[in-house]
Amino acid sequence: MAFDVIIRGGTVVDGTGASPVRADVGITGDRITTVGNIPMSASESTKTIDSTGLHISPGFIDVHSHADAALLNDGQHASGIRQGVTTEIISPDGLTLAPLSAENYKLYRWYLSGILGFAPEGLDMSSIEASRKNYHLKTACNVATFAGHGPIRLEAAGMNDVPLTGKTLKTAQNLLRESFEQGAVGFATGLSYYPHSWSDTDELCALMEVAKEFDRPMSIHLRNHHKERAFGDGGVPEAIEVARRTGTKLHFEHYRTFPKTAGQLDRLMEPIDKAQSEGVDITLETYPYPVGSSFPQAFFPGYFHEGSPEHMLNILTDEGKRTELIARMGEISYTSVKGNVWTHIGEGGNKNFEGWLFEDVAEEWGVSIEEMMCRMMVETSLACGMRVAPPGNVQKWRQVEEDIMQLMARPDYMVGSDSIPVGGMPHPRAYGCFVRMVGRLRRRYNYPLEQVVQRMTQNPAERFGLTDRGVIKEGKFADLVIFDEQKITDRSSFEDPKVHPEGIPYVLINGRLVVENEAVTGVMAGYAIP
Repeated sequence: MAFDVIIRGGTVVDGTGASPVRADVGITGDRITTVGNIPMSASESTKTIDSTGLHISPGFIDVHSHADAALLNDGQHASGIRQGVTTEIISPDGLTLAPLSAENYKLYRWYLSGILGFAPEGLDMSSIEASRKNYHLKTACNVATFAGHGPIRLEAAGMNDVPLTGKTLKTAQNLLRESFEQGAVGFATGLSYYPHSWSDTDELCALMEVAKEFDRPMSIHLRNHHKERAFGDGGVPEAIEVARRTGTKLHFEHYRTFPKTAGQLDRLMEPIDKAQSEGVDITLETYPYPVGSSFPQAFFPGYFHEGSPEHMLNILTDEGKRTELIARMGEISYTSVKGNVWTHIGEGGNKNFEGWLFEDVAEEWGVSIEEMMCRMMVETSLACGMRVAPPGNVQKWRQVEEDIMQLMARPDYMVGSDSIPVGGMPHPRAYGCFVRMVGRLRRRYNYPLEQVVQRMTQNPAERFGLTDRGVIKEGKFADLVIFDEQKITDRSSFEDPKVHPEGIPYVLINGRLVVENEAVTGVMAGYAIP
C-alpha cells in the first residue's frame, strides 16, 4: 500500500481509553489507512516521521472556543494548533456571528468586539452554511459550530427585551432547525449575555424541542441574569429542567470549583449525579485554571443592552444615565468588579493598561472602579475585555487544580478551553489549556495518560457528532498529535500568556502537517465539520 505519510516507532494512545501500544500509523489522503507494523519495504511515502520515544494521539477537540473572529482574521491559529488542538468548536455561550443578516452582523460584530475581537467587515454570515464557507480550508484547524442563541434571538426579535412568542418564536425555531440542517453540532446559550439572557425557561424548552428532532445537546453557561424568569431561580436547576421537560441532552460549560469552593466536589456534583441517576443525559467540560475571563458587558443589567451599541454608549456618556446604570449593577449576581485585569484594550484606549488590575486603573484615574469601567468602554467603543486575577493563596489554587483533575477522571467530562485569543494579555488558557492538563497536571496527580487523552478526543467527538474523529483507527480522519509525554508542558502564564507550549513536535490535521518541529507550517488543512 502506498502512503502519503508514515509515522514510525511511536506509542499510540488511540483515544478510546485503551492502554498505549507500540504501532506505526500510515496515512493516505486525509485518512488513517493503517495502524500496526508497517514494513520498511512498504511503498515509499511522501513523508516519514520518526516518532521513536514519542506518543501519538488523536487531535485534541476544544469544545468551548471563542476563536470565531480570531480564526477569520488569522486562520493559522497557532495558539490552538501548537497545543495539539485539531478541532475548535466555536460559538459557545451562544456568542457568535451567524446566522445574521448583514445589518445584524454589523451590530453584533461590534457588540461582541470585547470578547471576540473584530471579525472582518462585510462577511456573509447569513446562515450556518454561509459561515462554514468562511472557515473551510481557510484555517489550519477543523471548525465546528454550535447554533448560537444570541444570533437566533437577534434575528427573531432584535436587541430587545421581549418574550419570544407566536411569530417571533416560530422564526427562532425555524432558524435553529435550518442551523442543524446545515451542520450545527448543538444549541449553545450563555445566560450572562445578551440578547439571550432576556429568555425564560419556556423559551429554552421551545428551542430544545427543535434540537430534539436532531438529537443535538444544549451547551449552557448557567444563568446569573434575570433569575426571576427561570425555573428554580436559574443555574443548575433550570438547565436540568429544560433537559428533563424536553427529553434532550445537556452539556454544562466550564463546570468546576473556584477558589471560594475549592475542595467541595461532592456539593458541586450532587445535583448532576442526582439528575443522571434519574435518566437525564448530561456531560460537562472544564479547563485547568482557577479563574475565568469575559468582557465588561456581563456586569451590567438587561436594560443597558437594548437597542444597539450606540444606545449603550449613549448611556455610558450621559452622566445621569451612567450614575443610574452603576447603581443598578447590583441587580445581577455576576462576579465582583474587584480583582479583575484588563486583557484587551482596543483602538482608542491606552493599551498600556492591558495587564492592569481594575483597582489600579481606577486609582490612576481617580475614579471608582465602576466609573473606570464605563470610561474604558467609551474610550474603546466597547472593544475591551477582562479576566479575573488568580488567587494569591497558592494552596487554594492547587486545590482547584486537583479538583479539576478529579472531575476529569469522570467518564462524562471533556475539555473546553474557553479560549479568548484577543488582546495583549489574554487568559493563558488560550495558549496552554490542553497541554497544561495532559502535561504538568497529569504528571503531578499521576493520572493515566490514556484516560486524559480519551476525555480530550473520543468524548467530545461522540457527544457532538464529529464524524470519524476522536480516535486512531483505520478509516478515521488523520487528525493526530505527536508529543513527548514527559516533556509536554504549558509555558503560558498569567503574566506572560502569549507563549507557546513545548513537547509537541508534530500535529497533523486531515493528513497534513500543520506543526512540524514545534513550528507552524502555514498549511490551511482545516475542514468545516462535522
